[in-house]
Amino acid sequence: MPTVEVKTFDKPDETREFEGKGWADVVSVANRPVAKGHFEPGWRWSNNVKPIAKTDSCQVSHLGYCVSGRMRVHMDDGSEQDIGPGMVVAILPGHDAEVLGDEACVMLDFGEIAEYARR
Repeated sequence: MPTVEVKTFDKPDETREFEGKGWADVVSVANRPVAKGHFEPGWRWSNNVKPIAKTDSCQVSHLGYCVSGRMRVHMDDGSEQDIGPGMVVAILPGHDAEVLGDEACVMLDFGEIAEYARR
């Protein structure tokens, strides 16, 4: 493996569609996937990814950074957290999420996303 590996989201290794309300561009560096998710206004995990995941709630662990827009995370235990630009977030499995407002939410995800929204 090279000592420095560089990829760009302008030429992703893979793009995963979210049932009409966004997508994730995925690059693999050091054999780990990194995603740049584009979540359009009206996107909600339970509507736009659940049909792909086939689980009651998202069972992926996310480690992310919000570039723009806003998102609300609804944990299965009933707690909620809003995420906005400049925030770093760790989200455990067992959640739903939705975009807030009329601006797309862009998130970088360094978590366990190898199978997230993969068909």
